[in-house]
Amino acid sequence: MGFNVLHLGEWYRLVSSMFLHNGAMHILFNMFSLYVVGSVLERLISRWAYLVIYFISGIVGGLFFIFFNPVGNAVGASGAIFGIFGALAGFAYVHRKTHPRVFLSFVQQFGIILLLNFVLGVVMENIAMSAHVGGLLSGMLLGGVIARYPHRLSLITLVSVVGLVMGYGYLMQTIRYVLIPS
Repeated sequence: MGFNVLHLGEWYRLVSSMFLHNGAMHILFNMFSLYVVGSVLERLISRWAYLVIYFISGIVGGLFFIFFNPVGNAVGASGAIFGIFGALAGFAYVHRKTHPRVFLSFVQQFGIILLLNFVLGVVMENIAMSAHVGGLLSGMLLGGVIARYPHRLSLITLVSVVGLVMGYGYLMQTIRYVLIPS
């Protein structure tokens, strides 16, 4: 993925890779995660906000993966799914003072989920931990901003897309010089 995105300009692979999976268990686990966590988040925010978070987090996860593995290949929606997890965390953080007990319970459960995923990422091969981290961080940021400013989704989306384009451009320039010295 990294080589084609960086050297052949095939940026669309950042999106298409979110819909490719490495076997039936991979897609079933991702679908289950989206069903459990995604349905909760979608009820808290809007369907459009959910889609924005999903795609932006998935692309950021892909960019993180390429940054840390410029010649590696990866498939799956892990960055996007971790973005959904992160968005739920960002939403909970924004509303922590309104519902402190719910927030503490959420933080405990969220910590367990993150720990389990970290252990799986260390133990199992072919897990793109960098995509998980990129998706999680971008999801937390987007979830928090959308929870704080729910009526500004168009502006949040625009700023996110501009940030993605700038991040892609930075990545193209930075990694090209590392991989292909002058």
